[in-house]
Amino acid sequence: MYSGLVSVSYVVASVLFILSLGGLGHQETARRGNLYGIAGIVIAVGATLYHSGDNNLISTLVAIAIGATAGLIVAQRVVMTQMPQLVAILHSFVGLAAVLVGFSGYLEPLVATVGAEHTIKLVEVYVGIFVGAVTFTGSIIACGKLHGTITSKPVMLPGRHWLNLAIIVATVVLGGYFLTTETTAVGLTLLVIMTGLALLLGIHLIMAIGGADMPVVVSMLNSYSGWAAASIGFLLRNDMLIVTGALVGSSGAILSYIMCKAMNRSFVSVILGGFGQSTSVARSASDEPIHETSAEEVSEELLQAQSVVIAPGYGMAVAQAQNAISEITRILREKGVQVRFAIHPVAGRLPGHMNVLLAEAKVPYDIVLEMEEINEDFPRTDVVLVIGANDTVNPSASEDPNSPISGMPVLEVWKSHRVVVLKRGMSAGYSGVENPLFFKRNTRMLFGDAREMAEQLLGALKS
Repeated sequence: MYSGLVSVSYVVASVLFILSLGGLGHQETARRGNLYGIAGIVIAVGATLYHSGDNNLISTLVAIAIGATAGLIVAQRVVMTQMPQLVAILHSFVGLAAVLVGFSGYLEPLVATVGAEHTIKLVEVYVGIFVGAVTFTGSIIACGKLHGTITSKPVMLPGRHWLNLAIIVATVVLGGYFLTTETTAVGLTLLVIMTGLALLLGIHLIMAIGGADMPVVVSMLNSYSGWAAASIGFLLRNDMLIVTGALVGSSGAILSYIMCKAMNRSFVSVILGGFGQSTSVARSASDEPIHETSAEEVSEELLQAQSVVIAPGYGMAVAQAQNAISEITRILREKGVQVRFAIHPVAGRLPGHMNVLLAEAKVPYDIVLEMEEINEDFPRTDVVLVIGANDTVNPSASEDPNSPISGMPVLEVWKSHRVVVLKRGMSAGYSGVENPLFFKRNTRMLFGDAREMAEQLLGALKS
C-alpha cells in the first residue's frame, strides 16, 4: 500500500506533465498547461516526501523553502526581456544538480550493487556527471552571451574541433578506466578529471556559437538538462525523474531541430559548437537612399489600409512597446481594418517570447499567426509594421546567395504594398548582417524608441 500509493502518484504526475506539454503547444491552452505542470510538481514532491518518511525531512523542507523564496524573488524582479538568460541560468542549476548527485551516488550509493548491475550504475554515474557538467558551464556561457556580459560573437580558437574531439576521446578513455577500477579513491580521481574536461567542453562549445544561434542553444541546453535529470532518476531509482527528464530532453531536442530549420542551420553543426558555421562577413549597407516618415503619416496610411500586419521582434520587448501596440490594434480593428501579427519562430531570443508578450498585452490569440501561416498573405497586405525585428525580416535570406543567412526562412514583409520599420537607427541585427529592407522603395523608416514611436502613433490615431 505504501509503495503502491507513491507509484500511483508518480503516474498521475507524469500524465499531468504530458498534458502540460500539450497545453503549452498552443496559446489558448498555455495557461491551463501551466496549471497542469504546477499540479504535477506538487504531487511529485509530496509523494517523494511521503516515500522518504522522516529521513532528513526537516533539511529537505528547509531546502524547498529556500528555493521557493529565491524563485519568488527572481520572478518578481526579472523583466520579460531578461527571460531568455533566466531560462539559461536555470538550466545550469539542473546540470549542477546532476553533477552533485552523481558524485554522491558514487561515494554513498543507495543500494549495494555487484556484477553487471554495478557496471550499469557506474555508467549512469559517469554519463550523468558528464552531461550535467557540460550543461552547467554551457548554460552559464549562454546566459552571459544573452545578457551581454560575454561577447555574442563566436570565439573561434584554432583547431577548435580537434580540441572538442580530444576532450571527447579523453572522456571515453577515462570512462573505460573508471569502469574497470575497483578502488574508490582512483575512481573518484577519474571522475574529477572527467568533470573538469566536461566543464571545459561546455564552455568551449557555447563560446564558439554566435549570438544569432542563441535561441537554438537555449533550447538545446534545455534538452541537455532534461537528459541530466533523467540520469539522476536512474541513479536514485526514481521513476518520476526518469519520465520527467525524458519528456524535457526529447521535447527540447525536437524544438531545437524545428528552430534550426527555421534558421537554416544544421542541427548537428549547432550542437557541435558552430561546426561548419559561416565566417563570411556581411556586405556593407546599400548605397540606395532611405526614406524617413513620421507618426502622422504612418497613422494616415494605417487608417486608409484594409489589411495591416505587425511583425514584432526583440526590440519591441526591450522597449516594452507591446501595450501601445495592443491599443493601436484595438483602434484599427474597431475602424474595420484587418490587423494580424506575424511571428517568426525565433523572434526574440527565446521560442514563444513574442507570443508571451502579446498575450500579456491582451492581444487576441486568433490574430497572432506563425510565419508559415501568413507569409503568402504579404503581397495582399497594405501596410506592414516592423517593430524591433531585423534578421527575421531580412530579404538577403532569399535574395543574396552569398549572405551568411542565405536560405533562412524569413517573414517576406517586403512583398507588401508598404513597409514601415520602427527602429532606433540603421544598425545590423543580432547576427551582424546588414538589412537591405531598409533601402527598398516601399520601405519607410520611423526612427526612435519603439515605445515612444508606438505611443506617438497611438496618439495620432486617437486624434
